Amino acid sequence: MITNPSHSLLNDLLTAWNAHDVERVVACYALDYEGIDVSQAVPQVGIAGIRLTAELYMQAFPDLCFTTVQQVVEGNQVSWAWRSLGTHLGTLMNIPPTGRIVSVYGVSLLTLHNDKVQRGLYVWDVAGLLREIGLLPELR
Repeated sequence: MITNPSHSLLNDLLTAWNAHDVERVVACYALDYEGIDVSQAVPQVGIAGIRLTAELYMQAFPDLCFTTVQQVVEGNQVSWAWRSLGTHLGTLMNIPPTGRIVSVYGVSLLTLHNDKVQRGLYVWDVAGLLREIGLLPELR
C-alpha cells in the first residue's frame, strides 16, 4: 500500500517513462526544475529541459523500459537505482542508430517539492552504453 505521496510520484514517473508518454513525464516535474545528466553538456532547465531530454531518449530507444533496482526515500530526497533496456534505433549523442539492444544501469538522485521533481542528478554507465553499441571495446 502506498501511503507516502513521494512513492506515488515515483510510480507515476516510472509508469510515464515506460509508456513513452512525454506529457506524463513532464507533469512529474516542477516548473523550476533543474537537472544534470552526465551524458549532456548542459543542464536541463525547467519543463522545456526535461521535455527535450525525454524526447531525446525515447526517440533514440523507442522501446525504452526502466526497472527499479533499489529505491530509498528519505524526506524529500530520493535515491533511485535503475536498469534501462532498449533498442538503439535513433540518434543519441550524435551516434547514429545501431539496432543493438542495450542494457544500462544508473542512479537518479532526486529532490522533490510539492509532489514534483525539482532537482535531479542522473549518473549512469555511459561507457557501458558505448560498449554495447560497439564504440568501446570490452574491458577484460
